[in-house]
Parts: sequence; C-alpha cells; structure tokens
Amino acid sequence: MTEAHEQVYLLDNGTVITGGEQSRVLVDGAVAWSGERGLEVGDRASLDSRYPAAYRIDAHGGIIHPGLINLHHHLYSALARGLAPVGSPSDFGQILDQLWWRLDRALTTRTVRLSALLGAAECIRWGCTTVFDHHASPSCLRGSLDQIARSLDEAGLAAVLCYEVSDRNGQDEAIAGLVENLQFMDRFRDHPRIRGTLGLHASFTISDRTLDEAASHRPPDSGCHIHLAEDPLDFQISELSYGESPLPRLEKRGLLDDKALLIHGVHLTSAGLERIARHRAIIVHCPESNANNGVGRFDVERAVAAGCTVGLGTDGMSSAMLRSLRAAFLAQRGGRRDPTLGFTAHPLLLPTNAAVARRFFDEPLLGELAAGAPADICVIDCPPPTPIGRDNLFAHLVYGASESPVRHTIARGQLVFEDFQHQTLDPVAIAEAARSAAPEIWQRFRELGAAPLDWLPD
Repeated sequence: MTEAHEQVYLLDNGTVITGGEQSRVLVDGAVAWSGERGLEVGDRASLDSRYPAAYRIDAHGGIIHPGLINLHHHLYSALARGLAPVGSPSDFGQILDQLWWRLDRALTTRTVRLSALLGAAECIRWGCTTVFDHHASPSCLRGSLDQIARSLDEAGLAAVLCYEVSDRNGQDEAIAGLVENLQFMDRFRDHPRIRGTLGLHASFTISDRTLDEAASHRPPDSGCHIHLAEDPLDFQISELSYGESPLPRLEKRGLLDDKALLIHGVHLTSAGLERIARHRAIIVHCPESNANNGVGRFDVERAVAAGCTVGLGTDGMSSAMLRSLRAAFLAQRGGRRDPTLGFTAHPLLLPTNAAVARRFFDEPLLGELAAGAPADICVIDCPPPTPIGRDNLFAHLVYGASESPVRHTIARGQLVFEDFQHQTLDPVAIAEAARSAAPEIWQRFRELGAAPLDWLPD
C-alpha cells in the first residue's frame, strides 16, 4: 500500500513485458508505481479500477518494457561525431592513436560535462535507464567522474562509473587515475543510483606495477571494468612486455570475479572462455563498435555454450540498446553464414544485462516490472502488428521494436521522457552548447601530437 500523500502513476494501454527469469507478456496490460518503486503489474482493466486517481500515462498500444541497461559506454565519444581521425588509420593501434587517445586528451572539464549530458539525453530517448560508463580525460582527470555523475544525476539515470587506469601517458597519470576511481567509489558508495568501480584501460597499456597497485587498493566487491581481447594487439604487447597474456595477468591478481566487466572479448580462445566462465566474470559484447573498428566478430553462441555470462554494450557508438541487440543478432548469423543461429544465446543478452546490474546495486528486482522493483520503464512505440508472446518476443524486439522510437521513459519512478519530450534535460540547449564547444576541442585534437609510447617495449 502507498501512503495517502504519494502520487500513484499508471501506465496502460500497451503490451507489458515484465522481464526477469519468468518474464511474462501481458497483452493490454498496465504498470502502477509510486515514488521509486513498482506497485503492481497486471491487466489494464483491473489496475484502472484499482487506481482511479492515478496519473495516467498512455502507451498508445506500444511495448511496455523494463528500462534498458547498457553495460559499456563511452559518454565522452559524443563529441567525436563528425570528427575525422588524424591521418588514415589502417589498424586498431592507429585508430586508438589517431582518434580516441587524442580526443580524450583534448577534453576539458566543461566538455566532459557536456558530453555526459548529451549521452544522458540520448540514453533517455532510447529507453536506457542504467548505464555503465568507462571514462578517460587525461587533461582534466581529477574530478572528471564527478562531472559525469552530476550530469547523469540531473537526468535521473542510474549509473556505474569508472576512470580508465593506463600507463600510456606515464606512471604518474596511471596512479592519478587509480586515485580518481578510489575517491569516487568512496564518495558515492551511499548514493541511491550511482556507483563506482575500478576502471582499467586494457592489459596492453597497463604495467605490472600499475596493475599490482590497482589490485591491492581495489575495495572488496567493487569489481573492475576493462577492455579485453578486443584486438590481437592486446595479446601481442601483453605477452611481449609482461610475459603473460591478458587473462592470466588479471587472474593472478584476483581481478577476475563476478563483477569483472570484460569488454569485447573478440579474440578469446576456448581456454580463455573456460577461465572466464569459471570465475563468473562478464563478457560485454559491443557489436557495432567491433564492426566500426574492424577488429573482428565476437561469437556469442560459442561463449554462451562455454558457460560464459555475456551481456551487451554500445561502446560509445550510440545509446540505442535495441539497435545493438539487432546488430549482435545479425552479425552472428552473417559471420557464421548460418541463418539458424541467433535465437539461442541472443535472447539472453538483455536479461543478462539486468542480472549483471543487480550485482552492482542492492536491488534484487532491478530490470523487472514487479511490485517492489525499481520503477525503470520504457515504452517502445511499436504496437505489435502480429500476435506477441514469450515464444516470439525476441523476434518482435529484433525485427520491429529495434527500429522504433521510445515514447516514454521512467527512471526510478521519475517520468524523464513523456510523449517523446524530455522532462529533466533540455536537449536543444545541450546540443547548442556542444556545437559551440566542439570546434575548440577539435582544434586541440588536431594540434596534439602522438601519445607518448614509453610504455611500449623496445
């Protein structure tokens, strides 16, 4: 029961997907909530009569779905749209050096905040209510996570944030990145919607000394967030510089656990997959980024068959999780040249994202529409044109909903996007400010020289 003074919200006139292990499909269903918590999920007629004084939100026949969760984002990449790399990169290392490692060095405190606001607005527009962000801004490192947290908090979103520790700009900066992570985790440990974790760039840019420091100072149960096996370069430099491949380096330091977010995993071996499964670590698949950077295709079916937990992220390409789901599905079929694939492992991606997010938040019902669950909801403006049920839900999401806009987004009970209009942010003003700031950042980007290579072997 709710307190008499609490406003009840009722979202109805849609098909409800409850989420969770026993997900139900309720045609002509409804969801009621008050404050940050769900009250009831059921049929429209029953809830309409039970809550006659509720603030009613019309789904217009669309799909009422748990708020989407993105397990890997780079919010700062919003300012890279339209930005040409320096030169013509022809491999992964050159893409890093000529684009991403110059952009992150060009960022300022103001543009870190602007890019986070841009990303938050996009998350909301695509129904994403929880985002795991992996950040880097060497020129304004200290306090950068606070700027991102402030932006996401204003938007009303939940988040798990980290700063990528790396030796690519020297040992002092690596330690500064570690301190940024640790201080942020401490400051936000009691925040209701925002958490921190240990951010690591990738094995090939982290020395043994830095990795030892990170492992020894990591708070218990904080997890870590690291790029892994995205390109053969990760193995080549790790083995040449440190005498070990990436996974053993993490394992011997206790960094492989059930809160280890291992991003990409494109070039993992069967033995590597078995090791990850044994530690219950999470592989986060980023299909659009893998294709964009030309690093190869991650085999979701193979990883799931090996017992791995596999989730989904956008890696800064966008905030459109359903589009990433579609990209993952099609890449699997096309890459293996087998049109029978995709319906075994890929329907697990979104539920896995919810299960992983629950490991970081004290919310056992996160990612579900249920009484007592966080009221994170999105309404996909895609009235099912054919019958929909548990047996064909994934097909509806991939072939219909993935290309449809989101009409409403509710984050922890707050209506942040109503009838295609933002309620917590002003996206027009944010975009105008970003357009004004981008030329300066792009000029800094062009003037920067190549990143120092002291961390590379002779």
